[in-house]
Amino acid sequence: MLDLHLPLMLFVLVLFLILLVLLNNMLFKPLVKFMDDRDASIAKDLEAAKSFSENTDELKAKADEIISKAKNEAAQIRQKTVDEEKALAGSKVEKKQNEIAQEYESFVTRLASEKENLKKELLSQVPLFKESLKAKFSKL
Repeated sequence: MLDLHLPLMLFVLVLFLILLVLLNNMLFKPLVKFMDDRDASIAKDLEAAKSFSENTDELKAKADEIISKAKNEAAQIRQKTVDEEKALAGSKVEKKQNEIAQEYESFVTRLASEKENLKKELLSQVPLFKESLKAKFSKL
């Protein structure tokens, strides 16, 4: 039936132990070391990501603050410019109204003088009109 060979079994056992030691040194230890290094690297990267995340939040808050300040300054500059332009437009309008008022006054005085001149001319022409009317009535 089955024969057990003790030297062959011892040889297989020794061979198995040698193979186990070789595999441990050549495969398992480097594999375990690689996995430990990888875990450490992942942990380090996670920490770096967390610090970057916190740093990003701080930078975002600073950026929001700078943007709000810039918007406020822009609004102030815009309002200042609008006020200056309104004042300039108001002064131009006032100047133009004064010019128009002066032109109107000169027009009214010219009109009054022309009216007086016309009246004088018509009054000087009244005797001629009377004569021409008499002549026309006499023809009738």
